[in-house]
Amino acid sequence: MDIDVLGALAVRENGISITPTAPKPRQVLALLALHADQVVPVSALIEELWAGEPPRSARTTLQTYVLQLRALIAGALERGTGPATGPDAGADDDATGTAAGAGAGRVVRTAKDILVTLPGGYLLSSGGGTLDVREFDRLAGTGYRAMDAGDFPGAARLLREALALWSGPAFADVQGGIQLDMETRRLEETRLCALDQRIEADLRLGRHRELLAELTVLVTRYRTHENLHGQFMLALHRSGRRGEALDVYQRLRATLVRELGLEPSIALRRLQRSILMAGPESPAEAHAEPGGERLVRV
Repeated sequence: MDIDVLGALAVRENGISITPTAPKPRQVLALLALHADQVVPVSALIEELWAGEPPRSARTTLQTYVLQLRALIAGALERGTGPATGPDAGADDDATGTAAGAGAGRVVRTAKDILVTLPGGYLLSSGGGTLDVREFDRLAGTGYRAMDAGDFPGAARLLREALALWSGPAFADVQGGIQLDMETRRLEETRLCALDQRIEADLRLGRHRELLAELTVLVTRYRTHENLHGQFMLALHRSGRRGEALDVYQRLRATLVRELGLEPSIALRRLQRSILMAGPESPAEAHAEPGGERLVRV
């Protein structure tokens, strides 16, 4: 099974989509897909679907959605391997059987082997297939370790590969409830962390001018994100655009004071002072103190 959640939801078995169009079954599949190979409690699925106000028929209705998903899975299996001869693929019970392909003597999975009923919840078995969020975590983690080791070319490459797995906001075409909205925010934060570190690696490699267009868009989208604004200030200053770098600081400060009642962080104020005191053509270099706070020496 191949699962994509970093953008539009896409779940495929044997290359055939099993993603339903109806909103509620789509929500159920999205939560199961994100936590593939892990048990998702019935309580979490009910909270996702009905936001703390479930009807009396919630469990029965959830079982109906599971049956609909199993029917889609069974159809994909049948198209990919021929009809299964094992237990009824749609039944919602605790059994997990296997079926032999007609005349082939080989073991194939049934719908109940893929969407498994377990005590307290359900599990979507990926069967060793691809999961984009899992691959993102692997690449990003390897990229962070490369950053820590000072391998900036390797970090930039790995983090760029990780970010390329995103085709849009997570679950972009799923009507999310409490659980999915929370997971979407969490995933967006992991994407921003990877983006921040990839830009940091590119700055360390002297790719200041190449970053200007991307950072122009990012600081407009994330109007109070201090790291991105600091990186934009650095890229502008190192490109000989000192005045524009100082303007970025002033705009951010005005936004923070107006919208959050906050002044910029100490690190960002230090960066602004360093640029202010430097000559227009002086390069700035990023450093970090033991506490992890980024500083700038001009």
